[in-house]
Amino acid sequence: MIAQPATRAADADLVSASWTEPEAFAELFDRYAGMLYRYVSKRLGPEPAEDLVGETFLVAFARRRSYDVAYLDARPWLFGILTKLISRHHRTESARYRALLRAPVDGSVDSPADRVAAGVSAEAARPELAAALAKLPAKDRDVLLLIAWGDLTYEEVAQALGIPTGTVRSRLNRGRRKVRAALGETNPLQGEE
Repeated sequence: MIAQPATRAADADLVSASWTEPEAFAELFDRYAGMLYRYVSKRLGPEPAEDLVGETFLVAFARRRSYDVAYLDARPWLFGILTKLISRHHRTESARYRALLRAPVDGSVDSPADRVAAGVSAEAARPELAAALAKLPAKDRDVLLLIAWGDLTYEEVAQALGIPTGTVRSRLNRGRRKVRAALGETNPLQGEE
């Protein structure tokens, strides 16, 4: 007989199980800590990321009884908590964008030719992009970065921030327009056609 793969418990089931068995909450940490860490690292840098991710799970654990188990996926809830914690670190985030203006480009690209082309494009766009992100209102920046770096859907961003989906769409549109305008209405990472 072939063994069937174990089915993954819904996040809501883990949260409700943690009400009586607190160790069940650890599975949420295992599932999402890396994702949250990558997101906050992009926004604030790696230094505060570990602390903020840990604080996110402490807050989530403390509030687990108020979690709406109708939402099977806890990711938007966790991103919402993290986003509120990040807002406390807004000054640090703004300073990071200013530092990006001066920092060399890092990151991996497949081939040396791609690395050179991407590095030149990114280096040229970095000051304008960092300045545009720093100038965005926090509410617009949160939506833009939750979608771009957090890979959340509009609905998940709405849930994370406690706002209507239409508001997510309008904030994203406004944020994209401002960033695009700051970059001269072009995407420097796309080649000319």
